[in-house]
Amino acid sequence: MDQTTAPPLRWGLLGAGRITEGALIPALRAQGAALVAIGCRDAARGQDYAQRHGIPHALSYADLLAREDIDAVYIGLHNSAHLPWTLAALAAGKHVLCEKPLALDAGEVRRMQQAQAASGRLVHEAFMYRYHPQIERLCALVHGGELGELQAMRGAFGFRLDRAQDSRWDPTLGGGALYDVGCYPLSLMRLLTGARPQVHDVRARRGGQGVDVLAHVVLGFGEVLGHFDCGFSLPALDAYFEVIGTRGSARLTHPFLAKGIETELVVRIGETQRTERFAAVDPYRLMVAHFERAVRGHAALRWGLDDALEQAEALDAIFARLQWSEAR
Repeated sequence: MDQTTAPPLRWGLLGAGRITEGALIPALRAQGAALVAIGCRDAARGQDYAQRHGIPHALSYADLLAREDIDAVYIGLHNSAHLPWTLAALAAGKHVLCEKPLALDAGEVRRMQQAQAASGRLVHEAFMYRYHPQIERLCALVHGGELGELQAMRGAFGFRLDRAQDSRWDPTLGGGALYDVGCYPLSLMRLLTGARPQVHDVRARRGGQGVDVLAHVVLGFGEVLGHFDCGFSLPALDAYFEVIGTRGSARLTHPFLAKGIETELVVRIGETQRTERFAAVDPYRLMVAHFERAVRGHAALRWGLDDALEQAEALDAIFARLQWSEAR
């Protein structure tokens, strides 16, 4: 039975948040998936959410995982809840697509690896941006040699977080800008180099309930330099990513949030410049499509827990070097 004739994959959603509503539900529906249940801590809110989105059942997290008519779950909870509910989902025999960061440290990923090995199910960290064609093109430019030898990478990802009641302000819930948005440029630098970073310098500004609200990170990937800025105390959305080689450079202006918009990759070789344009796509749908193929055994998961472990180890090293910029 091929994927076109196979019955739809049956999904449960843990967390009735904004990403679930604005990104995952549309992607799953476009993919033809069956949305079986939404998991929510507040029963009344869950019922309202299920009714608005045409989802048959609104349940507690535990009751959702106990259902035998669910094949895979998406975990869109606050960061500190990723580990316990990923472990619970694997124990219940479900495949797991979990929001980034998958874990708060490398030790948590190792626990997931053990649970995954025992369950025989898949776990995927939801870095949806990697599935956008512009990222595949950037990788081809770097690895194909048109830019020459890679020398440096630089990027930024930040925005203004105005909601006073938000888990990203709370360190006990895995808050902070490095976990929330800094993980993206770090992930892309690792993807392009295939290397583990050396952490040279990390400076951060403290805010909220004691989290990093703005950070500057300087890394080394062998002889390749990398640095990025991230935060949620910026006046407006700020995102870019640039690679610099010995022959040329390439720059993305929407590297991480490119859902449903046309994007551009500006390539400079010597004194010449060209712009490569990409049609609007939904990287969440592309990610879901790949994950479903992997679940059905039609493809190998491109980035599994080994990649997630290296990402978590890199974040651990960044936090170990973090210095606060305090008022004197």
